[in-house]
Amino acid sequence: MKRAPLLFLNVFVIATCGLIYELLAGTLSSYVLGDSVTQFSLIIGIYLFAMGVGSWLSRFIDKHVAEKFIDIELAVAVIGGFSAPLLFLTFANLSYFSVVLYTVVFIIGMLVGLEIPLLMRILQDEMDFKDLVSRVLAFDYIGALAASLLFPIFFVPRLGLTRTSLIFGMLNAAVGIWGTWLLLPLLKRNVTIMRVKGFVILALLVIAFIKADRLTTLAEDSLFVDNIIYAKSSAYQRIVVTKGKTGYALFLNGNLQFNSFDEYRYHEALVHPAFAAFSGDAKRVLVLGGGDGLALREIEKYKSVEFIQLVDLDPDMTKVSSAVPALGELNKHSLNDPRVHVTNADAFVWLDNVPAEPFDIAIVDFPDPNNFALGKLYTTRFYNLLKQKLKPDSSVVIQTTSPLIARNSFWCVMNTLEASGYTVKPYQTTVPSFGIWGYALAKLQPFETPRSPPAGIEMRFLNNETFASLFEFPADTSRPNEELEINRLDNQALVRYYEAEWRRFEQ
Repeated sequence: MKRAPLLFLNVFVIATCGLIYELLAGTLSSYVLGDSVTQFSLIIGIYLFAMGVGSWLSRFIDKHVAEKFIDIELAVAVIGGFSAPLLFLTFANLSYFSVVLYTVVFIIGMLVGLEIPLLMRILQDEMDFKDLVSRVLAFDYIGALAASLLFPIFFVPRLGLTRTSLIFGMLNAAVGIWGTWLLLPLLKRNVTIMRVKGFVILALLVIAFIKADRLTTLAEDSLFVDNIIYAKSSAYQRIVVTKGKTGYALFLNGNLQFNSFDEYRYHEALVHPAFAAFSGDAKRVLVLGGGDGLALREIEKYKSVEFIQLVDLDPDMTKVSSAVPALGELNKHSLNDPRVHVTNADAFVWLDNVPAEPFDIAIVDFPDPNNFALGKLYTTRFYNLLKQKLKPDSSVVIQTTSPLIARNSFWCVMNTLEASGYTVKPYQTTVPSFGIWGYALAKLQPFETPRSPPAGIEMRFLNNETFASLFEFPADTSRPNEELEINRLDNQALVRYYEAEWRRFEQ
């Protein structure tokens, strides 16, 4: 029986699974270590180098090629399939996570690099060498394309990282078991033992798939000091809510977004300076990010506001306060206010493509620019798109990371806004959960720095004295003497500044 067509299918599966494991490792490492550019670059480089090592090692396999191929396939099933839960647990419990991460990536790459040459040797007696090489490489690259498309579009959004690795481990195990029938005439050893081994591995992976939530919870219980009361993997991020002595806290991909103990300081400082800088009664407000509804809570204190457009990428983020009643109470059920209109979309795309009447005030509350996807939301291109949604006298506030920890990053944002045609008044405040935190108050025309918050608005933190002090910068957070780059789409200077500065505190 001609085995070539079926074995070419194996090449496709091997390539798909191998790249999926690489993407899983890169995504997971950027989640837990940050510095996404460096992490993905290292993962790709190590994986490709390991494939080369595996290909070179294949020359030393002279006997029992079919058996070795099946053994390697089952090894990939175990190591690749359990890679995501293993790395989650390692990060939560061991200090040398990076060593384990790169070792796992290297082993998987080496095993995948071994498989392809072995398959080609199995097929060499069935077809011409020229056709063999062209078809194997074609199926290899097609499998890589399939993985790169399915990983972000289907598997991670629907299954999450842990279940994705386990399901591809099952696929590798199934290929190994199938090989005991497909390559039966070439097998010299006890086939029954090989099949039993394959089915045991498959069963373990199925059990782990069923218990995947428990595996993730085990890791997260070690990562978070407080009790986890809500956890969900959305299409874009891992959302975790904890409850502890100081209150409720929200984490995205392990990064703290707020603590109920002091979030009012952050959100009052985010929202009210924009209203103080606007002359007249603001009626239309645009909020980019802020899916937790806490900025909305502050905006809704203004009775003049008639329309609030919230644009947040993740629908699960805008639903979290409904899923966790305590957070709904914290934001005073602000998302249910009839003035609020929620759109789940990429803010960059929304600004570029969706027509809307100009807004009086814009509140930009994105996560920090720790990767290129977020960095684009701090570029001249983004700020120029935002202009199209503003009136000549509109005011804008943007959260801009810590001017103490990430001084260059903070002032890079100021320079970028100024290069985009805005007049900017930088300011900062203290939020105990984060430390010193920075913002940019901007308008399209020159304006005086507001000296007091709007009258008649209930606030827990801001008063005349604290409001005036927001715009004062001590020497260690003031604009540095060195010339900083402007953050543009084609250089992403801000991401480089950010990674270099925050890395000092994350290692």
